[in-house]
Amino acid sequence: MDLKCGRSVKLSDGHFMPVLGFGTLVPEGLWATFFRPELVRPALERSLKKLQLDYVDLFIIHVPIAMKSGEELLPKDANGEMILDTVDLLETWEALEKCKDAGLTKSIGVSNFNRKQLERILNKPGLKYKPVCNQVECHPYLNQSKLLEFCKSKDIVLVAYSALGSQRDSKWIDKDSPHVLEEPVLNAIAKRHNRSPAQIALRYHLQRGVVVLAKSFNEKRIKENFQVFDFELTPEDMKAIDGLNRNFRFFKLLFFADHPEYPYSEEY
Repeated sequence: MDLKCGRSVKLSDGHFMPVLGFGTLVPEGLWATFFRPELVRPALERSLKKLQLDYVDLFIIHVPIAMKSGEELLPKDANGEMILDTVDLLETWEALEKCKDAGLTKSIGVSNFNRKQLERILNKPGLKYKPVCNQVECHPYLNQSKLLEFCKSKDIVLVAYSALGSQRDSKWIDKDSPHVLEEPVLNAIAKRHNRSPAQIALRYHLQRGVVVLAKSFNEKRIKENFQVFDFELTPEDMKAIDGLNRNFRFFKLLFFADHPEYPYSEEY
């Protein structure tokens, strides 16, 4: 990704994606209760109707594990256990390919996939379109270096969510989780560059070739987040931030932990 040539990256299918935020790009995610092939297009069409659009720019499989079909976001049994489903994701992927052919989405991709799961799609007999991106948790405490290297080798863009750590929602995040933006190394680098720790973390991702989703509801912070194109981190800065990696996840998706396709059972 060449930041000097613009603020978008060209995807493997010829379309473009902004390197910071989704900008004017409209994405849509297919949730795990709609993975059965016959449910994929109706789910997208329903979203398009709500959005009052004819198509989205990007349609992604949200997680690599299927749950019981239906309208419940997290279907549970009488014991409070998550009800999963047996769906071949290769068939789900074929349904996404058909949505692209039908003009309902420009590009298709995945989210929260590890290398093994990506390879399964890439090695699919008769594959028509490969994923243009893999959206995963990525920040200085989880820099996804091996997964990033693999994605680059396959011309798949790695998109970082929780790039600055996480909004600390107690329903999903342990209250004792570390605060990325309080990290002394980031703050020291920020002071040297007269920038904020958030700007340093965002710039770190961009220089590695990672597309960043930076979520904020604060107008000042939103503006600040986009002021990352007029400076560069030094090789020493990058090495120091690389050293912060501890493979720490804010989002562990523990309700899938016993599933054989649990994406975080492997290093990447």
